Amino acid sequence: MTIPALTLPAAGDGTGVSIPLLGFGTWQLRGDAAYQAVRDALEAGYRHLDTATMYGNEAEVGRALRDSGVPRDEVFITTKLPPDRAGHERATIEASVRDLGVDAVDLWLIHWPPTRGRSVAVWRQFLAVREAGLARSVGVSNYDAAELDELIAATGEKPALNQIRFGPALWDAGVVAVHRERGIVLEGYSPFKTTNLHDPVLTRIADAHGVDPARVVLRWHVQHEIVVIPKSQTPERISRNADLDGFLLTDAEMTAIDGLGDGPGRGRR
Repeated sequence: MTIPALTLPAAGDGTGVSIPLLGFGTWQLRGDAAYQAVRDALEAGYRHLDTATMYGNEAEVGRALRDSGVPRDEVFITTKLPPDRAGHERATIEASVRDLGVDAVDLWLIHWPPTRGRSVAVWRQFLAVREAGLARSVGVSNYDAAELDELIAATGEKPALNQIRFGPALWDAGVVAVHRERGIVLEGYSPFKTTNLHDPVLTRIADAHGVDPARVVLRWHVQHEIVVIPKSQTPERISRNADLDGFLLTDAEMTAIDGLGDGPGRGRR
């Protein structure tokens, strides 16, 4: 498959980090199921894997990557720090890279804002970890505009990316603008859980292109240049979701899908 990529804002060494717009999510995948799903995803052509400390599957993700034979430098890896690990950032990322079996992750995210006003302190530690070379780029997840601005104002450093709950039913031009105005890449999770795949708008567009509605949703993200990380453990669905070549949504179709939105796309996972 041919999946376009975005360049994340410059990392500590001044070079950009390329992130594929389509990734493979691993939330709720554990043990052998996580291992096999990641193997299937890599076989299908995914080159972007998303995990997190709290998912409890970093070792399986790393083992699947090693066993796949796909070179490490061809795969973008994201993991995340849970809020209860605030104050233990360095130990957490060291455990993550050890479990993943890599020298560094490509992107490390604050999984959601820590409590008691500790967000800025955690962000400073993230910047230090990036400078130490354990994460090529750093960002956040489940942050709103005010929380993003707090980090930027305190440190002069913007998160490379913000991962939030997103999909056509949560389309909000204001949310997208918040990120574009700040030069922060937007990434959406749970694209199918947030969307009625039986909606007539999606089924009509899917029929017009000879694809299923799920792929319409993924193509919509990609054409909006919003990173998307679908999850499945069914080999056929994993492969089908990766098959986004061969069709493009028209401007009218993109606008129709935008019209499914009903408000801000902020959620927590």
